[in-house]
Amino acid sequence: MQNTTTHQEHSRAFLEQAFAELEAGDAREASGKGWDAAAHILKAVAIERGWEHDDYRLLLGVASGLFAETRNDVLRHGFNAALMLYANFHDDVIGRDWVASCLDRLQSFVEAAESLLSSG
Repeated sequence: MQNTTTHQEHSRAFLEQAFAELEAGDAREASGKGWDAAAHILKAVAIERGWEHDDYRLLLGVASGLFAETRNDVLRHGFNAALMLYANFHDDVIGRDWVASCLDRLQSFVEAAESLLSSG
């Protein structure tokens, strides 16, 4: 079982990979890595709070719970961007500029979620 720190590290690594993929011209792969970054930071927060987080539906609940707890629009908008990246990874329909905008919001989301961790 992975712990909070491992998920936080994975989130940061996937975020870095997402920006590298985008720079290399692969918006679809950047989108997938972006979603992975969001999922791992949500898992880190969920583990710390004792929340279920083992599937997509539960991760949506974690994100919803964090927004309800904090009322932080960075979390809400950042998670919306993560959902767009998830959809784009599967359907490859949005362009590079839109993916770049989503990744910028996602980076803010990861930072905001990290600040909720006891180590943050």
